Amino acid sequence: MKNIIFLSFVLVLLHACKQSEQNKEPAVTPSTLYSEMYRPQYHFSPEEKWMNDPNGLVYHEGVYHLFYQFYPDDTVWGPMHWGHAVSEDMVHWEHKPIALYPDENGLIFSGSAVVDHNNTSGFAKNGETPLIAIFTYHLMEGEKAGRNDFQTQGIAYSLDNGETWSKYEGNPVIKNPGIRDFRDPKVFWHDESEQWIMALVAGDYAKFYASADLKQWKYLSDFGRYQGAHGGVWECPDLFSLSVEGTDEEKWVLIISINPGAPNGGSGTQYFIGEFDGKRFVSDQKKPKWLDYGTDNYAGVTYNNTPSNERIFIGWMSNWDYARDTPTEKWRSAMTLPRSLSLRKEGDEFFLLNYPLGTIDTLAKNVLTNGITVPAGGKEKLRIEGINQSEISFNTQSKDFKVTFQNEEGESLEMVMDFKNEAFLLDRMKSGKVDFQSEFGNKKHHMPIEDLGEVPYEVKIYLDWSSVEVFIDKGRYVMTQQIFPTLPYNQLIIENKDSASEISNLSINKMDSIW
Repeated sequence: MKNIIFLSFVLVLLHACKQSEQNKEPAVTPSTLYSEMYRPQYHFSPEEKWMNDPNGLVYHEGVYHLFYQFYPDDTVWGPMHWGHAVSEDMVHWEHKPIALYPDENGLIFSGSAVVDHNNTSGFAKNGETPLIAIFTYHLMEGEKAGRNDFQTQGIAYSLDNGETWSKYEGNPVIKNPGIRDFRDPKVFWHDESEQWIMALVAGDYAKFYASADLKQWKYLSDFGRYQGAHGGVWECPDLFSLSVEGTDEEKWVLIISINPGAPNGGSGTQYFIGEFDGKRFVSDQKKPKWLDYGTDNYAGVTYNNTPSNERIFIGWMSNWDYARDTPTEKWRSAMTLPRSLSLRKEGDEFFLLNYPLGTIDTLAKNVLTNGITVPAGGKEKLRIEGINQSEISFNTQSKDFKVTFQNEEGESLEMVMDFKNEAFLLDRMKSGKVDFQSEFGNKKHHMPIEDLGEVPYEVKIYLDWSSVEVFIDKGRYVMTQQIFPTLPYNQLIIENKDSASEISNLSINKMDSIW
């Protein structure tokens, strides 16, 4: 959710607020939908218009809900609504009508959703199980007037598994104490203290609240005034527990997005590992840690109430440096692949891994090539139509290799493992259309590589028309980037400069379209 709000949208807001909260069907042509230039084929994108942060991620009665920041009248940021889509497998999505519209309390900014199994809210009267959305109101008139209390927290409820929503008459449920950036509530049920917990951001730190009924909230504590990265405003917090791989140990994880201040510029997502006792989150982490070193994974949060308690993450695949300028016409923005989060301990340190959800592999049905080996010091050049919509993977101990995608226009996307300098580099400077904004193609992006171990590690690359996601060592190292090649890539070049280790089991699978 952008911290800079354009006052020129006030008149548009007044128009939006006059609309009744009814279903609004996008004006699209089915024959051309999802075949436009740069349209992702296996990543979620709206049918049309502007999208940013994922919101209200929740599973209930066989359905994964994806709400998102949505402006239905233009392809640039405007008065925010909650768009809505649903899925049964986290792969194929069905678009639904707009869920939440602006009202007299303001625009509908980012937030979360929970399943109120025990009807603590009291909204259910006939045995239903309520879904509760918790979101930030942004009052444009208050911001225009120079006030600092224009962001408050509201709730809405659904008694039909997200099909229709009613706002609580007592909104806002948390008023603003005078903090200019006071937003993005993530709520979950905390079993140990038997209460709802809310993580909220306030400027460049986090605040925690508790409630018995989702209506009355009490302040608990703050975190982060003197920890983590502080190059910009904190946004979209998420607090949850995870077991450490291969152990019985459990730790708490706090995700915080920040804009600007990410390691490769603009927007990014940091995380903290620590403990939570129902009142306070504490962490002895000394330096910032980053979920993704690419420039295009922001505002990501995780699902509540998943059937196997899996921690599933989705991020907004863009960056506020250039989000409004990317060269698409009918729609703007997509989401990352859904990812499973896990914790790994290396020495005395904990690291948060993110790796594509297993159901994504169901799309990889068409084998383009497999079983290829690139020997130490060797080079392989492949011409493969359809590689621009594919999954590429290989195993190696190589500490020095280069992967290049090219097309007939001479455009190229390059990735380099440079372990001598403890880095993985991604270069999109000549990847296609890059001149729409000065920050997009101005430098190579750098990811520090601390340790690759003494056994072969996996490299997995997901390439869609306008994005690339790279996962190294099962998600220990991750980069997500947008790209805009003017023609599809159809060549893959792998140069293995390591003198001792081969690259093996190279496979390329065409990914089915989800539309």
